[in-house]
Amino acid sequence: MIRLFSAAALAALALAGPAAAQTPRPDQLAFRELYKELIEINTTLSSGSCTAAAEAMAGRLKAAGFADEDLKIIASPERPKDGALIATLKGSNPKARPILLLAHIDVVEANRADWERDPFKLVEEDGFFYARGASDDKAQAAIWTDSLARYKKEGFKPRRTLKMALTCGEETPDTFNGVQYLIANHKDLMDAEFVLNEGAGGRLDKDGKRVSLGIQAGEKVYQDYTLEVTNKGGHSSVPVRDNAIYHLASGLARLGVHDFPVKLNDAVRGNFERMAVIEGGESGAAMAAVAKNPADAEAVAKVAQDPGRNSMMRTTCVATMASAGHAPNALPQRARANVNCRILPGEGVEEVRQALVKVLADDAIKVTTVGVPSPVSPPPSLGKNITGPVEQVSKKMWPGVPLVPVMATGATDGRFLNAVGIPTYGLSGLFGEPEGNGAHGLNEKMRVRSLYEGRDFLHEVVKLYANQK
Repeated sequence: MIRLFSAAALAALALAGPAAAQTPRPDQLAFRELYKELIEINTTLSSGSCTAAAEAMAGRLKAAGFADEDLKIIASPERPKDGALIATLKGSNPKARPILLLAHIDVVEANRADWERDPFKLVEEDGFFYARGASDDKAQAAIWTDSLARYKKEGFKPRRTLKMALTCGEETPDTFNGVQYLIANHKDLMDAEFVLNEGAGGRLDKDGKRVSLGIQAGEKVYQDYTLEVTNKGGHSSVPVRDNAIYHLASGLARLGVHDFPVKLNDAVRGNFERMAVIEGGESGAAMAAVAKNPADAEAVAKVAQDPGRNSMMRTTCVATMASAGHAPNALPQRARANVNCRILPGEGVEEVRQALVKVLADDAIKVTTVGVPSPVSPPPSLGKNITGPVEQVSKKMWPGVPLVPVMATGATDGRFLNAVGIPTYGLSGLFGEPEGNGAHGLNEKMRVRSLYEGRDFLHEVVKLYANQK
């Protein structure tokens, strides 16, 4: 039987010092085995199978008492290894729209020769779990699966139906994206009042102390643009000023010193206001000033010294790749560059392309949009129906740790759901290291304490959401 703990017990466990080694509870050890199983199923694009991982998690839920009809493995016929699991815990009120728990189970490629440990074996060492996917995003996928199993075993009867989607292709959407596929082909399974997804965790300081708990509302749109200059070229012994490389280089130099205008949405403004109080000092004063008046150029300049915060308050575009010429002794006939933009939610992809044309200020530079543009939508609102349950549980578990709204400067599958009118929020309760957890990089890790706490946190928060009227 799964052991339940009071709010006081949860708080006592959560308040233990950063270095304190806690003996895992029996239910945490059982969860660790689920997490380990999911981690050790290779789900990379090159050689893995999300379908195998989805089937394994479905097996866990079936063992917990889920009926076959409430467990669906869905894969595109063209991509049989990129399957998703949709699990349903039926609510008591069929008129209340469901809540969707979303996580992707595919992971970024990992080369064993580069890692200190085998990336596809879960290693627990010095208070951390190490593995590819340890944080992005198998931690949340394991927690959702575990929570549904626990709800079933507990006999929990939610008012709203709870649905879980473990999907594939978040890391490689240009090849295949499971959320897009499900929206296009099985939208009824994805329909929800709102979605809980990756995108925001908690912040720790260098000593492992909890600084703030994040909740994400909105994310920037990823978009590449190709810059190209073509020229008739000629012999390098008779150079001319009309040189494709010079045109491109001059345009990129102008882009390099250009700042897009500051535009604060509610999530970013709320983030600056709350972090101003938490951090204090000059940086805090500057954030407070920008939140009050985004036209305060001096304050904006101070905040922009932090690249992450600079990216939160404006669209950014940066040159990431360049190539030119066809021979060392010939004038270039072609010069090309890729510019990667992260666009504020609500701004259009074509709008940004036209802005680039103006910034480059050279008719010789042709600017084209790469691929199919990502959907654009405004950030979802953070009403009390969303923040209330989070604050209720977090105050019990982590007294004094403030809830801070954030906007992701990267991209998640939430962009596809927001675009079809299903509000999607990033919430995990997983507190991360100040230098990051190595997601997409070497030696990816997750603090053991953070994983177990995030599991308890989400389990209780989802219960509150599920019984909302």
